[in-house]
Amino acid sequence: MDVSKSLYEVGEIPPLGEVPERMYASVIRQNRFGEPKEAFRTEVVDTPRPGRGQVLVYVMAAGINYNNVWASLGTPIDVIGMRQKMFGATEDFHIGGTDGSGVVWAVGEGVKDVKVGDEVIMSGAKWDETAQDIRLGADPLWSKSLQAWGYETNYGSFAQYALVDEYQCHPKPASLSWENAGSFIVTAATAYRQLCGWEPHTVRPGDPVLIWGGAGGLGSMAIQIVRFRGGIPIAVVSDEERGRFCVELGAEGFINRKEFGHWGRLPDVADTAATEAWSAEARRFGKKIWEILGERRAPRIVLEHSGQDTLPTSIFVCDYGGMVAICGGTSGYNGDVDLRYLWMRSKRLQGSHGSDTMQNREVINLVGTGRIDPCVHYCGTFEDIGPAHQMLYDNAHPTGNMAVLVNAERHGMTSFARS
Repeated sequence: MDVSKSLYEVGEIPPLGEVPERMYASVIRQNRFGEPKEAFRTEVVDTPRPGRGQVLVYVMAAGINYNNVWASLGTPIDVIGMRQKMFGATEDFHIGGTDGSGVVWAVGEGVKDVKVGDEVIMSGAKWDETAQDIRLGADPLWSKSLQAWGYETNYGSFAQYALVDEYQCHPKPASLSWENAGSFIVTAATAYRQLCGWEPHTVRPGDPVLIWGGAGGLGSMAIQIVRFRGGIPIAVVSDEERGRFCVELGAEGFINRKEFGHWGRLPDVADTAATEAWSAEARRFGKKIWEILGERRAPRIVLEHSGQDTLPTSIFVCDYGGMVAICGGTSGYNGDVDLRYLWMRSKRLQGSHGSDTMQNREVINLVGTGRIDPCVHYCGTFEDIGPAHQMLYDNAHPTGNMAVLVNAERHGMTSFARS
C-alpha cells in the first residue's frame, strides 16, 4: 500500500497508526443550516492530530442522536459560531457524532490507558480534568468545563477519524458488532444515570417507573434498566405499535399519549375552568398508571426528556417523595411546575445530564454481557447520516437506537483484528 497517500476512501484501511493528511467527514456549515437532509454534506477536511491526553480513533460506526438535529438547524445554538466566539475556534464547520466505536489510530502525549490498535467505544461527555472545580472534588458532569463531544465540540464520530480525550475511550466487548457498540452509550448511560445516579431515588425492586418516549433510544434502554433492577417500567408512546414493542421489551404496560389533550404549558391558576379541565385530564392519565399496575400506586421515578409538553403531568403523577429526573426538552424548554405539588408532597425535580466514566463502564458491561439489548433497529451507511437525522426531525424514526457504519461499511467485520 502506498504509505504516501494523503487521503483514503471511506473504509479503506491505511497502515495501522498512519494518519493521512485529509479525511472524509459528514459536515454541517452555517450557510446550510436547516433540515438535516440539506445541512449534512460529505466533504474532505484536514485530519485532526491528537494533542496531550487525546486519542485519534479510526471510526467504524457512529450513533444517531437528536443533538445533531439541533446542530443542523443552527438552533437553539449555532455551535460553530459559539465555538468561534467562546473558544477562539478557527474551523468554520461542524463534524458531529456523540456516539461511536472504532480503533485507536494515534495517541497524544501522556496517554497511558489506551494504545494504537485497541478497539474502543467512545462516550460523549467531555470535560477538563485540570479544571479547578473537578480538582476540588466536583462530579465532572457538574463541572463548568463540561461539553457534549460531537455537539458542543468538533471532530465527532461522523468522519473517518474522531478526536476524543483518553477517558472517553472504553474497551469494546468482543461480543458486540461495530454498529451495536457505537450507538448506545448516549441513550443507555444517560438513562442509567437518571435511574441509578441520584440517591436515594434509585430504582428499587417493585418501584413503578414512568418512562416518556418508551419506544425511542432513551426509553428502550430505560425499560430494560428498570427491569434489570427489579422495577416496574410503564411506557408512554405515540401509537399502539410502539406500545407493543415496549411491552415485548419488558414494560408492564403502555399509555398512548394521543388519547389525552392536556399537553403543553399549564393554564393560569386564575383561569378556573381551564385549570379544572387540565386537572381532569392529568387525573385520567394517572388512572391509566393504576390500571397498568392493578393498584392505586404512583411512579416513584419519572424519566423525563420531552420537557415543556409533559413536565406538568410528570410532576402531578409522581409519587409523594418521588423524583422526576429530566435530561432534555425536545418539546420545548419552558417547563411549568405547579409548586404546590412539588413542595407539599416533597417531590424532587432533578436535572440529569450525560454519564460519568463509572456509569459508562457499568452500562457497557450490561450490554456486552447481553443483559441489555442495544436495540439497534436502523443501521445505515456513511451517506445516510443526513437522512437518518431527518427521520428524527420528522419523528419518523424506528424504535430503539440508530447507527451508521463508517469505515466498517466495506468490511462487514465485528473485529478489526479479523479484517
